[in-house]
Amino acid sequence: MTAVMAAGDSGSLSLGGLLSSLEQARVQLDSDEDDFGFLADLLKSRELQALVHVHNKINLTKKACQPLMSNAEDIAISIMREIHYRTIPTADAIELFAILQSPHLQGVLQAHDSIAAKDFAPHLPEIPVEVDEDEETVKIVQLVKSNEPMGATIKQDDRTGAIVIARIMHGGAADRSGLIHVGDEVQEVNNLNVIGKTPGDVLKILMQAEGTITFKLLPAGSSAHLRESKVRVRAYFDYDPKEDKHIPCKEAGLAFMKHDILHIVTQDDPYWWQARREGDRNMRAGLIPSRQLQERRILTHRQDQTANGQIAGNIIPKSPSCKPSPKVKKIIYDASESEDFDREEVATYEEVARLYPRPGLPRPIVLIGPPGVGRNELKRRLISIDTDKFRTPIPMTSRPPRLGEVNNRDYQFVTREELDEEANAGTLVEHGEFKGHLYGTSSVTLKSLINAGYVVVVTPHYQALKYLRTAEFKPYVIYIKPPTLAVLKETRQAAHARSTFDENNSRGFTEDEFKDMLKAAARIEFHYSHWFDEVIVNDELSSAFERLVAAVNKVESEPLWVPASWVQ
Repeated sequence: MTAVMAAGDSGSLSLGGLLSSLEQARVQLDSDEDDFGFLADLLKSRELQALVHVHNKINLTKKACQPLMSNAEDIAISIMREIHYRTIPTADAIELFAILQSPHLQGVLQAHDSIAAKDFAPHLPEIPVEVDEDEETVKIVQLVKSNEPMGATIKQDDRTGAIVIARIMHGGAADRSGLIHVGDEVQEVNNLNVIGKTPGDVLKILMQAEGTITFKLLPAGSSAHLRESKVRVRAYFDYDPKEDKHIPCKEAGLAFMKHDILHIVTQDDPYWWQARREGDRNMRAGLIPSRQLQERRILTHRQDQTANGQIAGNIIPKSPSCKPSPKVKKIIYDASESEDFDREEVATYEEVARLYPRPGLPRPIVLIGPPGVGRNELKRRLISIDTDKFRTPIPMTSRPPRLGEVNNRDYQFVTREELDEEANAGTLVEHGEFKGHLYGTSSVTLKSLINAGYVVVVTPHYQALKYLRTAEFKPYVIYIKPPTLAVLKETRQAAHARSTFDENNSRGFTEDEFKDMLKAAARIEFHYSHWFDEVIVNDELSSAFERLVAAVNKVESEPLWVPASWVQ
């Protein structure tokens, strides 16, 4: 076919001649009509016509593209040597020396000389053509071994015992070849028969091989090319394939950290997905545990730790103590009321998409943290920067106004019946009872502030996240984290901070209150850390406030990853 292509003036003439010859042979030969139809369709295809056209163009122009030399690198070295031994080189000579010495130019010259000399590595051996007449159709595939993994895993078929291709890694050498597919049976590796051998035996052959590796494969029934999905997820756990004893191939694994954004390439395998880190230029995908597999692992791990009275290496944190507070703008919950919900929450991956800033519809800022960590003070400082920009919803209460309190400024004072009615109607994002009085925050008020274009700042109880973190509100959740016990004591005492657990605000925090704060923080992090968009450690109030302002500016100006359902 090559001779015919080269002789014609164009791809269409070459292929036209082949089609005419095919019609003549069709009359003379006794062969299957489907075979003739297949060849005719192939010769008429636009893809083949384009390839023949390129082939002819190259043949017509290649004589005019002959290299003038194949020793450009040697000439460059000679010039540098000449400049080096000059007594007083000119400024131009010094500049030329620096250019010729640059690694990039030297690499270009080396590539030029290799191409000019037609020294193309690797040198592939001839593919064997001797095939037994009774042998099934096989594929001979050659791959060049390099530092990059082959990008395929193998397994032993439970029924036949044959070695088959179990998985093709997206972007790996096997995938790029387009010749190796899931289900192909491996019969030989470098002319060594592997029928009857184990996957471990085949891996030893591959590890000892150097240069080119030749596979003899019995094709599977389907050879459809892998298609990449467009799914992005946020990971809610750390993963190191080197520490995973169950992964099919540690070298094929992809390590990642909690909150990394992953591009899920394929989810065909129920236990092992293929993924890349978002923005990673490495074309080859890696194996990661599927959601189903990771959920099983987490549940098993939790059951083991719960049996030992521990969670995540710490004593199971109890519900934060609900001691009286003079400023009851945070609603006190009974944490046990949704204990089952919390324990059933198993965070593995969450599908995400980019949300771009929406003019006139800013995202609310939700500050979560244990009582006493300083959320309300951070909120007060943020709102004081620009009261025309930042607002907080005014909570409702059934208690009577105290001296100096103003309706719709400090609270919305309503009857108990009105608040009960709001709670029953499901229009409160949070509500609770404290000292015999009801408190609540209306979702209607919250939505009206958002729709009016204000940046709403709220400091709800952490259990309110279940109702706030929705496509309706699209909040940016910032966790205000307490520092270590030693830093907590040092910074609060230096700032003369008043205890929020004291009704009169007349004393500082006690050590037990600091410990309660850390226990409450441990509980919040264990159950809700996968919902945090950002974590700010309030070790020192002014620096924590600077980080809060930077976070708010980022939300207003940058596209950020959010649950995919918020964008769809």
